[in-house]
Amino acid sequence: MSDLKNLAETLVNLTVKDVNELATILKDEYGIEPAAAAVVVAAGGAGEAAEEKTEFDVILKSAGASKLAIVKLVKDLTGAGLKEAKDIVDGAPAPIKEGISKDEAEALKKQLEEAGAEVELK
Repeated sequence: MSDLKNLAETLVNLTVKDVNELATILKDEYGIEPAAAAVVVAAGGAGEAAEEKTEFDVILKSAGASKLAIVKLVKDLTGAGLKEAKDIVDGAPAPIKEGISKDEAEALKKQLEEAGAEVELK
């Protein structure tokens, strides 16, 4: 029963792109016309829940008062060199990391805000 719940949760959380890919696999490999795929998307709240955001971008809006500390933190968080980190901070608003999980994005945002930066998640 647990496996079925996991499968159901996975299906409900599919993006539109994933649903289309699943439909193609079902049709090409198994000969199944994927009318059920449309039901999964519709059950997700007219597509809104099916497209729940799973990837986030961390955007540095401004470095705040302690620019040097933010440059060092951006360097540590991104693995970039000192010059690249400085360029990111100087170019604010600028993305720090893109396409990361919600938990990771919120952790980065918290660290940057504690250091004095202004950060936005998209």
